[in-house]
Amino acid sequence: MAMPKTRRVHTSALISTRRPQARSLPPHCDSLELQLSVTASFAKVIHGLKVGHLTDHVIQRSKRMILDTLGVGFLGTNTEVFHKAHEYSKVYTSSVSSTVWGRPGFGLPPAYAAFVNGVAIHSMDFDDTWYPATHPSGPVLPVLMALSEALPPSPKCSGLDLLLAFNVGIEVQGRLMHFSKEANDIPKRFHPPSVVGTLGSAAAASKFLGLSVTECQEALAIAVSHAGAPMANAATQTKPLHIGNAARHGIEAVFLAMLGLQGNKQVLDMETGFGAFYANYSPKVLPDLDSYTWLLDQQDVAFKVFPAHLATHWVADAAASVRRHLVTDRILLPIDCIERIVLRIPDVQYVNRPFPDSEHEARHSFQYVACATLLDGAITVPSFHKCQINRPQVRELLGKVELEHPRDNLPNFNTLYCEVSVVLKDGAIFTERCDTFYGHWRKPLSQKDLQEKFRANASRMLSCYTVERLIELVENLEVVEDCSVLTALLKEPSPPEVASKSI
Repeated sequence: MAMPKTRRVHTSALISTRRPQARSLPPHCDSLELQLSVTASFAKVIHGLKVGHLTDHVIQRSKRMILDTLGVGFLGTNTEVFHKAHEYSKVYTSSVSSTVWGRPGFGLPPAYAAFVNGVAIHSMDFDDTWYPATHPSGPVLPVLMALSEALPPSPKCSGLDLLLAFNVGIEVQGRLMHFSKEANDIPKRFHPPSVVGTLGSAAAASKFLGLSVTECQEALAIAVSHAGAPMANAATQTKPLHIGNAARHGIEAVFLAMLGLQGNKQVLDMETGFGAFYANYSPKVLPDLDSYTWLLDQQDVAFKVFPAHLATHWVADAAASVRRHLVTDRILLPIDCIERIVLRIPDVQYVNRPFPDSEHEARHSFQYVACATLLDGAITVPSFHKCQINRPQVRELLGKVELEHPRDNLPNFNTLYCEVSVVLKDGAIFTERCDTFYGHWRKPLSQKDLQEKFRANASRMLSCYTVERLIELVENLEVVEDCSVLTALLKEPSPPEVASKSI
């Protein structure tokens, strides 16, 4: 029997349907379900938030997030895991293409460009962290960069369009995490960006492409079935794929919703829906738009000063303070005089790695970050090179480390602390404590230091002119009339002296 003919709809056709004015349901179509369900309230907020809802605080904070994420993304294009994701992606071709960062002249369909660029952003665990615990920007920014480049030239997408969609994607992630007390703790079962990030990606793409309320609701339902990744793959090359997949799956959910695919319209209301991911799930209808307040207005994000799991930053700060007692006048750390190194930290098993054997394990090791800081005085990008991890001095110090888990030191990024004690063979003990490291949302990076981090990261792949131009554009994003000036810079060919740099 002959198979029925199906109509093929390409990515280019879907993207060309973007509407400058997103359509909403007529008043007479508002059902009781749309008025009462949590899922419907999310769809209404995604569809209904406008540029005028953005506050100065939200704009400034989100611009910092965008700049930092671009920088760590370009830095990540030099990593092994990025190269593998890039090679994999070459099987996909399309008449509509978006730039793969750090690979000028090579484009992919938007969903796969977002995937590869998302992998780059998290390839070194250098991207921003929010509370409750997730990496909010990585699943969202590559989606918007890819879509803005693939859209037709008219109508133009402004910087405010980009900022609005970005913040919608961030907001959805935050609201979902506030529905469970479990989300407040450092995760044990799954990696949050693979869950809330997937829905944040779908929300951002829905807003950017102007989906209707109904389409937004369907996109969220579809995205839930794309979400999730177990923590067992933390500290491996697979973990960065969690961010890339969240970005890609969010776009795919939106494209499927635009084609009319349907899901459970109460997926966020149900324990068997989004509640399957979180214990103690208690969803709530979002506030009305007339009185809406952004979570980013209330809670800043953390920007890392070195590429490793956020919990290790407390350890590095305390270890650096202890080192100042032991090393003066450029004398080397007296390793032979050290009897024990005690770390008083929360019990976070996947960051407990006594003898890491790879860069990814070292980035998730309380022990390694403490010992490398004691030895070198600071942690930098090269600290996670294989040759640094396997230094005899480091391995000797690792053998002296002991962990203690005080009962009051809970695995929570908002409350945890770290104490580092170095016990010398002569009985002397030096102890320092860190409650808040520089870069935490309670102690944010200055704008100058954030820009310096961006320069250090992006200049490995881009010319000095492009780096400074990107800083200028992002700093003034709310007045940029056409985002194509931003995406054009992302595909600038790297000059030979830049392309030859390595990490």
